[in-house]
Amino acid sequence: MATDRAAGSSRPLSPHLQIYRPQLTSVLSILHRGTGVALAVGTLLLVWWLVAAATGPAAYATAQGFIGSWLGLLLLLGWTFALFFHLCNGIRHLFWDAGYGFELKTVYASGWAVVATAGGLTVLAWIVGLVMRGS
Repeated sequence: MATDRAAGSSRPLSPHLQIYRPQLTSVLSILHRGTGVALAVGTLLLVWWLVAAATGPAAYATAQGFIGSWLGLLLLLGWTFALFFHLCNGIRHLFWDAGYGFELKTVYASGWAVVATAGGLTVLAWIVGLVMRGS
């Protein structure tokens, strides 16, 4: 019956990544989950920096040295984008929870708006940070 047909078929029984191409909605959903994890992990870096600041000058210099390195700055840049993306996409989800924005055109427009806004806010935050640091 159904199992006989499925056993003889070479087709996957459920949606499969090799069959379906990624769509904006699925990519943003995965990215939303990934940025949530990145925020949790990145918060450990923030906690390390705060504990080092409270511990003393030597510990703070070590933490500040890592955070000021190219790897530390790259991690901070990614954490900043993750923060803004997760925030913007969370607001998008709040609209969905209220029943708005389910039309396909709106879903795609709001998805691209989330990506653009998160990128813009990340760049703006880093520019402001650099200007404040130089003052």
